[in-house]
Amino acid sequence: MLDIFKAIILGIVEGITEFLPISSTGHLYLADYVVKLSQPKAFIDMFMVVIQLGAILSVIVIYFHKLNPFSPKKSSREKGQTWQIWFKVIVAVLPSVIIGLPLNDWLEAHATTWQVISATLIIYGVLFIILENYYSKKEPSLTNLNSLSYQTALLIGCFQVLSLVPGTSRSGATILGAMLIGCSRFVSTEFSFFLAIPTMFGASLLKLVKFFKTGHVFVGNQLAILLVGLVVSFIVAYLSIKFLLKYVQTHDFKPFGWYRIILGIVVIACGLIFA
Repeated sequence: MLDIFKAIILGIVEGITEFLPISSTGHLYLADYVVKLSQPKAFIDMFMVVIQLGAILSVIVIYFHKLNPFSPKKSSREKGQTWQIWFKVIVAVLPSVIIGLPLNDWLEAHATTWQVISATLIIYGVLFIILENYYSKKEPSLTNLNSLSYQTALLIGCFQVLSLVPGTSRSGATILGAMLIGCSRFVSTEFSFFLAIPTMFGASLLKLVKFFKTGHVFVGNQLAILLVGLVVSFIVAYLSIKFLLKYVQTHDFKPFGWYRIILGIVVIACGLIFA
């Protein structure tokens, strides 16, 4: 029963941090010190990735109409635009597939450390602040998602590759990259959400396949623990996305940059104390 309660806490952490550019990995790393599941390491490693599915489902629910090319409420032109969005998402996810799959095992074994996580938290926090200072003096050249070119989508996908390093934040890397190449905050944020769908579904599926392929099965209440984490992350991520969409219309990302820097310092402190 205690692990069910811990799954609720971890689901809340995942739901809040998956789409905000503050690194879900960094937060789950810290949460693991406080609410570590009383389960084998193989299950915990799988759980920490697969609960992201709940957060991704919230994107699908919120944007179901916009992302549904078969909606009878859409005109032929609108259906075509929807297909174009999906094709651009597929193009954008290619760099992560080509580069990420071969490096996945190595990064899991060598990069999930407090040193790496704290460094990426702080570095990208500083970059957010610098970018916003630069961005405040310029007008974005792309303010409509339908005007996003395939070349721009591919470039954003290349920035997503940076998030393979723990602590970077997938949403942080893609939003930063999109803004750097001229997208508005809103377009950058929305495309980051859409890009998360195949990316995180793929990562979760890969983790599940590895879990079962190595001979592991769900025992005891492990399936219940995973389902609770998924449901909670879905509900909290839904609210988090709604918040971020309103936030970016009138605010910049500087507060997230400062927050990342502070969190990075906290991770360093925890690493030195508990390592």
